Amino acid sequence: MSVVREFMSTNAQCVKEEQSLRDAAVLMRDLDVGSLPICGNDGKLKGFITDRDIVVKCVAEGLDADRLTAADLAQGTPIWIDADASVDAAIDLMEKHQIRRLPVITDHKLVGIISQGDIARNYTEERVGELVEHISARTPMAQLG
Repeated sequence: MSVVREFMSTNAQCVKEEQSLRDAAVLMRDLDVGSLPICGNDGKLKGFITDRDIVVKCVAEGLDADRLTAADLAQGTPIWIDADASVDAAIDLMEKHQIRRLPVITDHKLVGIISQGDIARNYTEERVGELVEHISARTPMAQLG
């Protein structure tokens, strides 16, 4: 059985919950990513923020990206998976919640991210096809970016 730890990207970086949305956007640009986990000062996962969140919930509303913080957009309970969980469990969570990236946690701390791309590079073609089909079939085009 393959576990998440074997497939995940370990270079995940967090935006701190007190950092501004501008800081989050700059970090996304510098890392060339479209989303970031939001972490507290204790290193615990508080949420996940996307470039789309910043555009739709801040810029499009005419709000100030220097004043709003990452925590302002961290709503609800973050979806995550344990590093020792099976890859099939990760795929099931991604399909259920229609997400392409899943924070990976060990001892309540972020240790990586597993993405649809990580799975596609390392897993069976059939299972990857199912994942892409389930996420894409119900995800509006605007959320695929």
